[in-house]
This record gives sequence, C-alpha cells and structure tokens, in this order.
Amino acid sequence: MKIKVINPNTTEAMTQSIKHAALLVAEDGTTIEAVSPRMGPVSIESHYDEALASLGVLDEIRRGEDEGTDSYVIACFGDPGLDAARELTSAPVLGIAEAAFHAASFTGRSFGIVTTLSRTLGRARDLVDAYGFSKLCVSYAACEIPVLALENDPQTCYRKLETESKKVLAESGADSIVLGCAGMAGMCQRLTEALHVPVIDGVEAAVSLAQALVRMKIRTSTTGEFALPPAKPVVGLLQPFTLDGADS
Repeated sequence: MKIKVINPNTTEAMTQSIKHAALLVAEDGTTIEAVSPRMGPVSIESHYDEALASLGVLDEIRRGEDEGTDSYVIACFGDPGLDAARELTSAPVLGIAEAAFHAASFTGRSFGIVTTLSRTLGRARDLVDAYGFSKLCVSYAACEIPVLALENDPQTCYRKLETESKKVLAESGADSIVLGCAGMAGMCQRLTEALHVPVIDGVEAAVSLAQALVRMKIRTSTTGEFALPPAKPVVGLLQPFTLDGADS
C-alpha cells in the first residue's frame, strides 16, 4: 500500500516532520511518500495562502495517479484543495482536519481545537460546520504561533501550546484536544502525557484512516459530484492544469 502525504506548503523541514508522524502509524506493508509541492507558499496562514497551495496539491495528486498511489493525505489543517483533489482520483483522499474531527468524536462527547494564529480560527469554524461537528467542538483557541516557528523554535511553541490547551480544557470542559496544524504533529505525544486527555494529531489520524479505507477497498464515488471534471481548455499560467481530452 502506498500513501502519499502532501504537505501543501513548500518548507521541506516541515514535510520531514510530517513524514515522521505518518510513519508512527504506518503498518507493515505501507509505504509513506511525504512531499511538498513544486510550487506554493512556505507556510499557510491565510485564505490567500490556501488558494495558492491548492494548486500545488492538485499537481501532486495528478503526479500520484501516474505513480500508482493508493491513497492521499493533505497535511494542512485547512484541508486546502480537498474537494478538487477528490475529483481527480478515485483513491481515498483525506484532509487532516476532517480526519482529526472524526477521531476526536470517538474519544468523548466534545473536543477543543488549538491552532496557530487567531486569523485561522474562522477557517477552523467553517470546517467544523461543513463536516458536521458543530455540536462536538466546544472551543476554538490560538497560540499566536507563526507556522514556521514550529520548526524554528519548537520548545517555545510547545510551552505556548500546552498553556493554551490547559486553558481550553479548564474553561470548556472538552474531553479531548485537536491540534490545529500539521506542524504540531511532533508535539502530540508529549502533550497527551502532560494533559492526561486524548490529543489528536490529524496527520496520524488521516494516515490511519487512509490505511483502513484501502484495506476495505473503499474508494471515492465517481458517479456524482466527485466525478472527473469535464475537460475544457485552461489558459495562461494555469494551462498545465488542462485535463486530458481538452484542447489547450
């Protein structure tokens, strides 16, 4: 089984941290390919960043289809390009936010999200609503940590993450914590031990679920919304994204 884990930003150090988290739950016979796109922002902290990063994600999905990939994980908490990616392949495609919410729902009646910057909290709320977890998510909090600081100053970031998580648990009564950034994956186990509640890293959750779906031979439906998009010309800088069968 081959799972392609796509870090939608272009920071290679973070891609390697994400790969390490994925390998923690990889089963015998599972190959993890962790990649950054060939283009895109170095970190994702805004709607603009997500829009740019989505193109790199789609490029990696198309490349993965030529490489015999069995499943894909989009390792950014905004799940950028997730729906579009599901149109390009019938292999399971999982976003780490959606996977983390599902995992958290198995651990108790409620969870809180602790993420990086407060400007991303709106996106987290949107995803919780879209995925149907509004009744379970009881708290949204940010540590005011820039994404790249997770790689450059992990100890300071961990302390802020632990402090904010304790505050969420005390004030909301959440049963678990969902980490709101793929770059936090390496802090998950330490935080679990410190808080004494389940702490869910979306990378591990998504890879685990991806393996289960492949084993069960469950694929993305191609009969409706996620059918291959109609072929049509794409012009200008995006011409390389023209689908096969369309005149360029």
